Amino acid sequence: METKNNKFICYDNREYSWLKFNERVLEEACIRSGNPLIERLKFLSIFTTNLDEFYMVRVGILSNYVKFFKKYIDNKTNLTAQEQLDGIFRITKKLYAKRDTVYDQTVFELEEKGVVIKQVKELSQDEKKKLKKYYKKNIFPLLSPQVIDVWHPFPFLQNKKLYVGVEISGKKDSKFIGIIPVPNLINRLVPLEDTENTYVLLENVIESFADEIFTMYKVQDATVLSVTRNADIEVEYELNDDDSLDYRQYMKKLMKGRSKLAPVRLEFQKKMSKFFVMYFLKHLDISEKQLFYSKAPINMSFAFALEDMVSAELKEKLVFTPFKPKEDIELARDKKLADRIFKQDLFFHYPYDSMRPFLNLIKQAALDERVQSIKITLYRIAKDSQLANYLIEAAENGKEVTILMELRARFDEENNIEWAQRFEEAGCKVIYGADRYKVHSKICMITYQEKGSIRYITHVGTGNYNEKTSRIYTDFNIVTADETIGADADNFFKNMAVNNFEGEYAKLWIAPFGFKQNILARIENEIAKADRGEPAKISIKCNSFTDLEIMGALIKASQHNVPVTLIIRGICCLVPKVPDFTANIKVISIVGRFLEHSRMYSFGVGEEQIMYISSGDMMTRNTENRIEICCPVENKAIKEKINGIIGIILKDTSKARELKAKKRYHRVLPKKNEAPVNSQEVFMK
Repeated sequence: METKNNKFICYDNREYSWLKFNERVLEEACIRSGNPLIERLKFLSIFTTNLDEFYMVRVGILSNYVKFFKKYIDNKTNLTAQEQLDGIFRITKKLYAKRDTVYDQTVFELEEKGVVIKQVKELSQDEKKKLKKYYKKNIFPLLSPQVIDVWHPFPFLQNKKLYVGVEISGKKDSKFIGIIPVPNLINRLVPLEDTENTYVLLENVIESFADEIFTMYKVQDATVLSVTRNADIEVEYELNDDDSLDYRQYMKKLMKGRSKLAPVRLEFQKKMSKFFVMYFLKHLDISEKQLFYSKAPINMSFAFALEDMVSAELKEKLVFTPFKPKEDIELARDKKLADRIFKQDLFFHYPYDSMRPFLNLIKQAALDERVQSIKITLYRIAKDSQLANYLIEAAENGKEVTILMELRARFDEENNIEWAQRFEEAGCKVIYGADRYKVHSKICMITYQEKGSIRYITHVGTGNYNEKTSRIYTDFNIVTADETIGADADNFFKNMAVNNFEGEYAKLWIAPFGFKQNILARIENEIAKADRGEPAKISIKCNSFTDLEIMGALIKASQHNVPVTLIIRGICCLVPKVPDFTANIKVISIVGRFLEHSRMYSFGVGEEQIMYISSGDMMTRNTENRIEICCPVENKAIKEKINGIIGIILKDTSKARELKAKKRYHRVLPKKNEAPVNSQEVFMK
């Protein structure tokens, strides 16, 4: 295991590592990424949304620690909560500056291609005149401005809502603040009349015409602003012997409180007077460190709307070529998928393979007389989910449908609550997660009864049962009729129904009591093989890596000359290539068109290779505080397929970044005279 001396050189701070990941997302918006221009604008939006959620959750948690857990210290870097916050604020300012530069460059290039996003101050007098007419007719009637004074107290500023803040002066040079909420129901991109593909942002229009509202005062200055609030809601729920309490109703109540939590960040679109700044800092009770200036729009979501607003000719040049998943014609036409699966396991690699075969399997099961029950875990599902409708149809056809629905999926709680209610009304049996642990596993089991015998078909995946994300997230999926896995799945659903989290399983690894323990045992097994002079190898692909105990085990494996390859998209707190400690560990990250979401754990080489796919990452929250499922890959053809996928990812010289010993990521470049390899494009082809 690690010694005290390597405590800091082998580990990175979780929050700083995440910020490095988001910087890699920002790099996909740069000209060097080679992405089409509107796609680059979308990556700016994704970067911005990521940062918003990071502040709502991670900065929210650390802010709580500063107030209520003053003795808290990060177990990897020995930093206090306040020291981490100070570091986050310092890094964030640099990221804002980089985003401003990238945004300006992208908008400049878009204008060269014929798509123009202008500031009102850049318009001609004639354009301003037409815009003002549009403003008075379509925008002004929907505004709800307010002056803040003795009779009009400081309003509650909603989480992440855009406002125009106005500094105004009255008689005897008295200073006031005015607030104008930016309406949610108006398109953010305001088209300029008689000018094709030219737009002004809604908030910029409102800001520019603020003097049309505060006519009794003199407008000194105005800016767009937004407040980010702590969204870390601690779910603590005990029945206290009151069976009348409904967990779904409790979650509804909890969601209402999220938007009212304490501010953790304030954003201004430009520098303002000291009076203006201090006024907001005082009323929001935050420090100047938590104020950030963004020349780029604070909310970048309009990037996704722009795609559908430009002409078809321009769109073809400015967005990715539409991608249609590969679909096996035989599978698509097969009206008896269950019978095919009873003979042969199936493997799907989203989004390169379609989700349609799995949906068809559920659709057919809803009508199949042999089907007795369908049981499934749902963490995040689409708002217009076909899968959900098929499950409802199955229940209405008399099948026993059990849905283990996690209501605590952060930011998807309301959607899950609505679907849970619809499932119940249709006659499905709905279980709301599990006591003490979030259910993050991805498993579906269909029970068939034929000629007096019971058979199972089990689907295990690395991603959610969500038609929308299956088109943009990479995930591994196995559908099998393996009797032992089916029996394990049956035991899993029975155990979840009675809060038995320590059940025994023959093949599946189930967190929190059978996932981490098996990973550690497999690492020790590879160490033992290396010590005997036998071939040893560890390969892991997941989203984030923070579990201290498993990182310590991998440091030991590296010290015993076990080659370790980690493909980690996001957070990686383990620092590779540190002499004497992690010299045999390689870490790469892929950020591209699709979100790398598949998780794979492999130990050994050749015939001795043991491989699992999983819903869980190497994070303590997954290994110790969630219900996760790890499923063995025993089919030789599927194992070879996944090995081939991992091999192509490791050859990526286009989107890959390698983490080095100084805790920085570097581009993986092609060798001289070699064309760059984009692994995702290889899979698409």
